[in-house]
Amino acid sequence: MATTVVDLEKSAKEAFIDDHFELAVDLYSQAIDLNPNLPELFADRAQANIKLSNFTEAVADANRAIELEPSMAKAYLRKGTACLKLEEYHTAKNAFQAGSALAPGDSRFVNFIKECDERIAEENASLSKPSVEKPAESTICEGSNADLKNAPATTTTPVNGSVTAVPLAKPKFRHEFYQKPEEVVVTIFAKGIPAKSVAVDYGEQILSVTIDIPGEEPYHFQPRLFGKVVPAKCRYDVLSTKIEIRLTKAEAVHWTSLEFTKDIAVVQKVNVSAPVQRPPYPSSKKIDWDKLEAQVKKEEKDEKLDGDAALNKFFQDIYKDADEDTRRAMQKSFVESNGTVLSTNWKEVGTKKVEGSAPDGMEMRKWEY
Repeated sequence: MATTVVDLEKSAKEAFIDDHFELAVDLYSQAIDLNPNLPELFADRAQANIKLSNFTEAVADANRAIELEPSMAKAYLRKGTACLKLEEYHTAKNAFQAGSALAPGDSRFVNFIKECDERIAEENASLSKPSVEKPAESTICEGSNADLKNAPATTTTPVNGSVTAVPLAKPKFRHEFYQKPEEVVVTIFAKGIPAKSVAVDYGEQILSVTIDIPGEEPYHFQPRLFGKVVPAKCRYDVLSTKIEIRLTKAEAVHWTSLEFTKDIAVVQKVNVSAPVQRPPYPSSKKIDWDKLEAQVKKEEKDEKLDGDAALNKFFQDIYKDADEDTRRAMQKSFVESNGTVLSTNWKEVGTKKVEGSAPDGMEMRKWEY
């Protein structure tokens, strides 16, 4: 008899109650494979992931539950709890506030919101302290620990009494990133992926990318980011050969890696006014190209010309602002008269050849080859 979603869900709940959280996650995952549209499964798997300290995975599960059922209060509770553990206090507070509106009688939301406010106040106080700068490292990095989550675990095989390590398989998709003072651009090299198969979620310090193609194992990329971003200003594009994600930095600091690491104690603030990876201009001042272009156009317009130059500009202005018949008349008369006649009347020159007219004291001659 085939195992049903109900059976798997029941077994997962029992495993969770018995503190077998890894088994619970596995059973919920099996149930989700059978029916990926049940928000309860994602919300409950999020709780099991929180118990395992898999906080980025918990946020992704909670987001999916909210997407399937926006009125599920416990999904917001799970998301807020995971974000709180990740020190994403603003995102956590927003989630708790949304959940509180759906379940006004639940005191847990009120307590968590209060805790978020305290954490945010502490964070703002620490940010006001001067920081020690550290020399910047490379701005372009490739690969990360997050990709290893998509690779099978390393195995060992005994050979003549010794143990030989088998290398980890390469992640399904390669990624890299580069940065500017105000944003970080993450590129996932995935060819021919339909836009509907890509889901990207942002937290204050979380990036969650899922590529789910029917018939294939889903790809998940869920790093905790080096620094905080502004989720509302982040965006992504699904192109023919890659997925390009643009993360707007919350603070103009240099990221020494894409992912967060506790080993980095200090960060380097970036001078936003200085151009990045661009050769210096001869002047120490930044050039406003739009202003310069407008100034040049104004000078051209106001330029005082005389003689042939003034006459040519006069005819150019007429031609530029003329209608189609006037332009045709000017072209036809000028060409047929060898440059001696310029008419703007198409009715006059349109039905006959325009003969040349020599200036006074001169005569027209045919050029002999």
